[in-house]
Amino acid sequence: MSRAESYDDTYTESQVIMTSVKIIAPFILTYGMFMSLHGADTPGGSFQGGAIIGVTVLMLAFAFGIEPTRRWLKNSFIVGLVTGGVTIFIATGLATIALGGNFLEYDQFTETFGIAHYWGMEAIEVGGVALIVAGIVITLFFATAAGFTPNRRENDGLETEVRDDD
Repeated sequence: MSRAESYDDTYTESQVIMTSVKIIAPFILTYGMFMSLHGADTPGGSFQGGAIIGVTVLMLAFAFGIEPTRRWLKNSFIVGLVTGGVTIFIATGLATIALGGNFLEYDQFTETFGIAHYWGMEAIEVGGVALIVAGIVITLFFATAAGFTPNRRENDGLETEVRDDD
């Protein structure tokens, strides 16, 4: 029996864990969103809020299975999170340049539109950093969960074991 055959990767449901996650996940997600929304004003910030939001998805995956969670949370959605965050970040910076300032010089919003520079910072913190971090945490988890075993390779979607003659 090879090492690949002896590896047990089956998922076992636990009613205790599933019930606990069903109860706790909404509170953790709310806390992550709170930290993200208050990222420019309070300690913690959007990076930590985005990490908590991403970890909430990990918690769901551990409770309900990684593959069902991966199917539920489409790859295009995760890519959209990261792409949207980067787009908001760059667009906010370029908007300040277009208004005659430097990259991310939020005072340009005050001078041109009469709105507080606070909103530029919120766009970066909430719309940029939190989305990017949450998307990357989820992506790294799914990539790690997929694993890499050098004794396996993919051929036309079928897993084939490659044996080393020792």
